Amino acid sequence: MNRLNLHVKDETSRLRAVVLGTARSNGPVPDLKDAYDPKSRQHILAGTYPKIEDIVSEMEAVATVFEKYDVQIFRPKQIEDCNQIFTRDIGFVIDDVFVKANILPDREEELEAIKHVIELVDLNKVIRPPEEVHIEGGDVMLYGEYIFVGTYRGADYADYIIARTNVEGVDWLKDTFPHKKVVSFNLRKDNLDPYNNALHLDCCFQPVGNGKCIIYKGGFLQEEEYQFLVDLFGAENCFEITREEMYHMNSNIFSIAPDVVVSERNFTRLNTWLRSHNITVEEVPYAEISKQEGLLRCSTLPLIRD
Repeated sequence: MNRLNLHVKDETSRLRAVVLGTARSNGPVPDLKDAYDPKSRQHILAGTYPKIEDIVSEMEAVATVFEKYDVQIFRPKQIEDCNQIFTRDIGFVIDDVFVKANILPDREEELEAIKHVIELVDLNKVIRPPEEVHIEGGDVMLYGEYIFVGTYRGADYADYIIARTNVEGVDWLKDTFPHKKVVSFNLRKDNLDPYNNALHLDCCFQPVGNGKCIIYKGGFLQEEEYQFLVDLFGAENCFEITREEMYHMNSNIFSIAPDVVVSERNFTRLNTWLRSHNITVEEVPYAEISKQEGLLRCSTLPLIRD
């Protein structure tokens, strides 16, 4: 197998290689006490937690789109009865460096399942932050000279299983990538109400196209931090989503190129807006996966973008 020359500088450049999660042995419906997020909890209680055959077919629809655009696809090695959909949580690439995320301890085996991919990368380009640094890929977003980072700065950080990136994570990024402007955003967290919870930064914001973004104001605890993004992109370039659209994960689409995105087929208002800006929208069914509070960006880990 050829070596992987990692290269990711933003969220939208032409995708060449990606790790796409797998759902083939997702395991039984979790016990309520094992729910990692309020949306999964909601669907466990309602008896509507997604079935394996449905989420497998949703992920294969994405794989088909990637094949259409000649993207090299890697998949995690299958672990029995383990949710391996959300590869974005377990690692991320900044420039040409692969960062192994410090994730929830009982998800460590998910990282082991992509070892065959990491071994294709130059050893000097694979790093892991120290133990006290909590950081997940859904909170890390690249935009040219910027690294945008979702975090939670509250003194009650430890009380939130949905707070995944701490202030030590933000500081570590600043120290490790000193040539970048690291800007952090204090996100709204709620263990029980999925309408009031931004699990990661990509649950309330994402750049798309050329200089545009999708954003949900209610996901940000500090209005001035939300305003920083609106000012940076320009209000006319920001697609503001509603609370209901945030709940359904409208900001969590995935870009194959500046003019090509993969989006959920039910995101009518968003998909219309994208097309109005000459962006090709590859629509896929992903509503079952969204029941686990993740969508297209969450289940992809880009390795190479042009």
